[in-house]
Amino acid sequence: MRAALVQMTVSDDPVANLAQVQGLVMRAIQGGAGFVLTPECTNILSSSRDHLRRHLADEADDPTLAALRDQAARAGVWLLIGSLGVLSGDADGRFANRSFLIAPDGSVAARYDKIHMFDVNVSETEVYRESASYRPGDRAVTAETPFGTIGLTVCYDVRFAHLHRRLAQAGATILTVPAAFNHITGAAHWHVLLRARAIETGCYVLAPAQTGFHAEPLSGGKGRRTYGHSLAVDPWGQVLADAGPAPGVTFVDLDPAQVRAARARIPSLTHDRDFAGP
Repeated sequence: MRAALVQMTVSDDPVANLAQVQGLVMRAIQGGAGFVLTPECTNILSSSRDHLRRHLADEADDPTLAALRDQAARAGVWLLIGSLGVLSGDADGRFANRSFLIAPDGSVAARYDKIHMFDVNVSETEVYRESASYRPGDRAVTAETPFGTIGLTVCYDVRFAHLHRRLAQAGATILTVPAAFNHITGAAHWHVLLRARAIETGCYVLAPAQTGFHAEPLSGGKGRRTYGHSLAVDPWGQVLADAGPAPGVTFVDLDPAQVRAARARIPSLTHDRDFAGP
């Protein structure tokens, strides 16, 4: 299976973002990809909860989801929409950061709500409270495809090794980690975290990413920067592809035999032991 990682720079304008992602997905399809992956926050990136409330929709009415489902169906490809901000219907008004796996007939094969919220103080001037706008999910998700079982995660989830181990032990052979990774923490941790998740699980790890400066012209926010470097890592922990800092499409070929080979050499997924304390 040829996979394609879409790397993009979204803003707080969902109409412009849709045009951008559709163009990049088309490039991926024209390049022969049967599995296309987009980053976290494919439809919008904004620091304003009020702006998000004005522009987000229920899943059933989301224009980005509808358009990308149609594009996948017309091309007959698998498409991971890394995540969309969608209305959740929660009483406290928070949204869902939801990843969608679209089948070649355009149906939603799986959906996953990001579990771990990015509530961090990167520096004195970079403070993030994702949980102020988005409510966390509470369920891990796998999905069967002809080229392997996919375990879905999103961005900050990558720092929680137990989630990825659980997915692998449930049958996942490919882990998806779409992200809008901070440019500071990305430079320090992105590559090593993704390689570690691949090594620990014997899975392919596919991580399409946002990159560059994300302006907020509609909401008047200060914008933010993301790291880019969409990454594909093989089950032995080797980096197969690194997209660098520019928007675009990066291709990688997946071989299920490599998962079997890595796990045969180091069968650590079967070596768990109970232990006492602390």
